Amino acid sequence: MPELPEVETVVRDLRPLLVGRRFRAVEVGKQKLRRAWKPSWNAKLIDAQVQAIRRRGKWILIDLESATLLVHLGMTGQLTFAELRSPVEDHTHLRFSLDSRTHELRFRDIRRFGSATLFESQNALEDFLNDRLGPEPFDIDPDYFRKQLKATKRNLKATLLDQKVIAGVGNIYADEACFLAGLHPGKRANTLTAVQSEKLREAIEMVIANAIAGRGSTIRNYVGGSGLKGNFQNEFNVYGRTGEPCPKCSAEIQVKF
Repeated sequence: MPELPEVETVVRDLRPLLVGRRFRAVEVGKQKLRRAWKPSWNAKLIDAQVQAIRRRGKWILIDLESATLLVHLGMTGQLTFAELRSPVEDHTHLRFSLDSRTHELRFRDIRRFGSATLFESQNALEDFLNDRLGPEPFDIDPDYFRKQLKATKRNLKATLLDQKVIAGVGNIYADEACFLAGLHPGKRANTLTAVQSEKLREAIEMVIANAIAGRGSTIRNYVGGSGLKGNFQNEFNVYGRTGEPCPKCSAEIQVKF
């Protein structure tokens, strides 16, 4: 699943390509995504200008003049800026024509766990996101983080995957952050000392920042908004490296919970 660094890369790629553009038409595929596309949204998007594109957790927000298009990539989603004349790949479920008349925005999702939803009310949008998401990894207050860890008997991996604790962290970066902090992902969160908690908080921020710099991680289907793959998969210390030597001690990496 694309995590925060991958989604942030998509947003950064699309921002200079989309902001200021207007939607001219919407083409919807026959297969439904996780959240069904409402036909009534088509007319509301026509001639709407993109004011901004931003990210919250793993969600992409495309702000229009009087609405916001909220996109989630799910497990295999791709949101790309494509030339009209380029072949349309299988599993492309949404195509948004733009006023450039040379390019369009395409949403492709093989497994169809992703979604695109139009919110006409900013209050409804904020309520939707706030009900699901905690603070961003770069905005974590140390006291807040320590309290969240102390309040649960779950292991660190499960706690870090909880989007209400931290927004945007998934399997890849939870594993990498725990390794960087010198903590086993199976360790109970409420047993961490204050020093360990702070090491983990700093490790999360560092791993996420480095992954963004590397344009995210391409393991299977992920590409950025311009169609380019990520590079950070080449920097993994532990994720997906079971049976390989540990970069710290050279022992064989094992999965034990």
